[in-house]
Amino acid sequence: MQRDFRVLVLFSILCLTFPSVSEAYPIYAQQGYENPREATGRIVCANCHLAQKPVDIEVPQAVLPDSVFEAVVKIPYDMQVKQVLGNGKKGPLNVGAVLILPDGFQIAPSDRIPEELKAKVGDLYFQPYSEDKTNMIVVGPVPGKTYSEMVFPILSPDPAKDKDVYFLKYPLYLGGNRGRGQIYPTGEKSNNTIYNASVSGVITDIAKISPKKGGYNITVETTSGTSVVEKVPPGPELVVSKGQSITVDQPLTNNPNVGGFGQTETEVVLQDVGRIQGLMVFFAFVMIGQVFLVLKKKQFEKVQLAEMNF
Repeated sequence: MQRDFRVLVLFSILCLTFPSVSEAYPIYAQQGYENPREATGRIVCANCHLAQKPVDIEVPQAVLPDSVFEAVVKIPYDMQVKQVLGNGKKGPLNVGAVLILPDGFQIAPSDRIPEELKAKVGDLYFQPYSEDKTNMIVVGPVPGKTYSEMVFPILSPDPAKDKDVYFLKYPLYLGGNRGRGQIYPTGEKSNNTIYNASVSGVITDIAKISPKKGGYNITVETTSGTSVVEKVPPGPELVVSKGQSITVDQPLTNNPNVGGFGQTETEVVLQDVGRIQGLMVFFAFVMIGQVFLVLKKKQFEKVQLAEMNF
């Protein structure tokens, strides 16, 4: 566990120092928030991924203690669309997920996962959200075309071994995103969002920041006669032109974002084997009772018929 956490920290530093085109979005949540689920119930990924998109999770209705079951996470999106990457070019979308399990539940050890379930999981790597939150699982970024549907192998706890676990109904919380975020944890905009004018005036010049990398410096002359330069990074496309009059908050670019974030929750019952056995015994007695009632009724009808004939 400590080795995995050291690798995670090293990977986070590398992502901040040399940002990849995927922008390593789950790492940002791990670095900026002690708990991925706020008191309001919102998962913190929504602070950077502003567009709302659907996600879904499927789990069994009930599971037995100390058993392995699968949680199927679905992050659907149009596979044909491409997003703006960190360098301003277009590329495929990645996906990521945060799965918050109840206390005591965890990702199943490799030696406990059946071969059939291993084939469904594939090459996914599951990280704990932090060293002390092993029930909170982070996945991604991974290619969306391959992993828009992920399978999590979950190991349920055993109340006989863990006194803090009971046979109850437990909630599971899921957050899943596709594509890059629109805001960095520092509050700065990424190049995957719309850029608006900060002042009103007339556009007097539009110059490329770099002929190769792209980006624009838009010079706006305000009504007071001062000049303000609006910087647009590589990626978004301009929707204004030189000589155009603009107002505060007017869009200067299109909105290039094609991804988004969604969250949902479900429940799973940690079922007691003894309760199931007791229920089966109860059903058996009910069935036997019903059979005897039918037999008794038929016997009574025969007696009545015999008395009538007599």
